[in-house]
Amino acid sequence: MTKQRSLIRDCPQHIGQEARLSGWVQTVRAHGKIAFFDLRDRSGILQIGAFTPELAKQVADLHPQDVVSVTGIVKKRGENYINPDAVFGDMELEATRIIVLHRALEMPFDMGGKELHVELPTLLDYRSLTLKHHKISSIFIIQAALADQFRKLARELDCLEIFVPTIAAGATEGGSEVFPIEYFEHRAFLTQSPQLYKQMLVGVFERVFTIAKAYRAEPSVTTRHLTEATQMDIEIGFIEKFEELLDALEFVGTGMIKNVSEQHGDILKQFEVAMPLVPTTVPRLTFRKAQEIVSQRTGRDLSKELDLNPEDEKEICEWAKEKHKSDFVTITHFPTKKRAFYTLPDPENPEYSLSYDLLFRGLEILSGSQRIHDYEQLVSAMKAKNVSPDNFAMYLMAFQYGMPPEGGFSFGLERLTMKLLELANVREASLFPRDMERVDMRLSLHNEEPTKTSGQKNQ
Repeated sequence: MTKQRSLIRDCPQHIGQEARLSGWVQTVRAHGKIAFFDLRDRSGILQIGAFTPELAKQVADLHPQDVVSVTGIVKKRGENYINPDAVFGDMELEATRIIVLHRALEMPFDMGGKELHVELPTLLDYRSLTLKHHKISSIFIIQAALADQFRKLARELDCLEIFVPTIAAGATEGGSEVFPIEYFEHRAFLTQSPQLYKQMLVGVFERVFTIAKAYRAEPSVTTRHLTEATQMDIEIGFIEKFEELLDALEFVGTGMIKNVSEQHGDILKQFEVAMPLVPTTVPRLTFRKAQEIVSQRTGRDLSKELDLNPEDEKEICEWAKEKHKSDFVTITHFPTKKRAFYTLPDPENPEYSLSYDLLFRGLEILSGSQRIHDYEQLVSAMKAKNVSPDNFAMYLMAFQYGMPPEGGFSFGLERLTMKLLELANVREASLFPRDMERVDMRLSLHNEEPTKTSGQKNQ
């Protein structure tokens, strides 16, 4: 009877016993009559030893990414042979039988090292291969953990998960940065965000959250923007004080990062990233106060600026780290004219809005606001922003039939992943990134061989 497959993570429970493992060959080290290779499965990497001439020859013929099944005895390594940098570096499997399930072609680059030394275009052109590298795949273990924690924390706020469309009749926030699509005989758009749908559903469920795709037709290429991004959104009804929203966003934002960092400290160590500084109380600044601090620290005159630029965000985060030992800072009350039509102006000073961003280590990871919930005020705000109410009939209907005071916020999953691991480019934090030049393959290579990697610089 064939022994049932075990996972590498189960090997500590099978010391001195026979086990059968299956996975991918990572690296091969042949030394004549003995040979070794590293095997990867979904749970980890383990060294396999071959100590007979026949098995050693079989191992020497293996190539990286061959798929194999290996039977053998799980053993503790001698003290002098322990690899302290590997999770399972204190044990190995002494092979008694090796079966090749699939032979892989020769890899176009070396996948055996701790680092994958390729440029960004190559990393993405060969995405189905580069994702196999242990460090690259670790990015998406972190990303999955962030999404999982977001769901848990949203439920702690008593939010119901909803699933919203990605095809809409109009632009979420107005403007031209949308992708029009042919919808049978009609014109429609890919949604810029789940914003309008989650607001409508506050009138039904009071508190909701969603993880949804968002599409932005912005003709720019930066290190922190994607054409298709994943948003993690929360919307909360019956807001009595603006500070309730600040408490909620900080609860979710700091909780996500703290919990994931503690769960996966080994991955942060692999990326040489320090554990985040998570304060008991996140420092809060108004937009104008943040500008004053940046001006005092840099000498730059920001009095006429209507938003924080990337350098301002970095500077104010340095301030938060120095003064409050915090990698987080919340910025509130951005100028109303720079926010979307549904953002509620501050009743005490309508020039500024009841809006906010959460910054983490120099980068905005969240944006949101308290919303206009009065129908007439909302229609007026839309017209003031040159957004036609006629295109938002279903949305506006929700505000005619019982909408409580409400507000919400949204995280960018890829951007949050990038910043937690201090990646150089948000494309590294997207499994299959979309931007102006890429839909899986680079569009400029559409008529060329798919294995070519020249022609695009790292953005």
